[in-house]
Amino acid sequence: MQQQSLLDYYKAIEGASQRMLMAAQREDWEQVMQLEGACAVLIEQLHHQSQVEPLASEDRSEKGKIMLRILRNDALIRNLAEPRLSDIQRLLDGGSRLLH
Repeated sequence: MQQQSLLDYYKAIEGASQRMLMAAQREDWEQVMQLEGACAVLIEQLHHQSQVEPLASEDRSEKGKIMLRILRNDALIRNLAEPRLSDIQRLLDGGSRLLH
């Protein structure tokens, strides 16, 4: 089995973030959480691999482009999740009043 390059890890994380965005757009929050877990694993693998293999200088520009797309996806996911988080907070606030 061929070892993945660091750029392959960045691309895999980008792919997972894109799938997270599509799940968020469908309001499939369970899928978003599962994919978030997959991203965490990929990030840990990337971190480990980066300790033994430096990123090739010719890959730095591509890494930057990938990172920008990941950040854009993350921002879009947060915008979609924000109303849900507000709903949960209202439920928690109302529930805490019931306890007092």
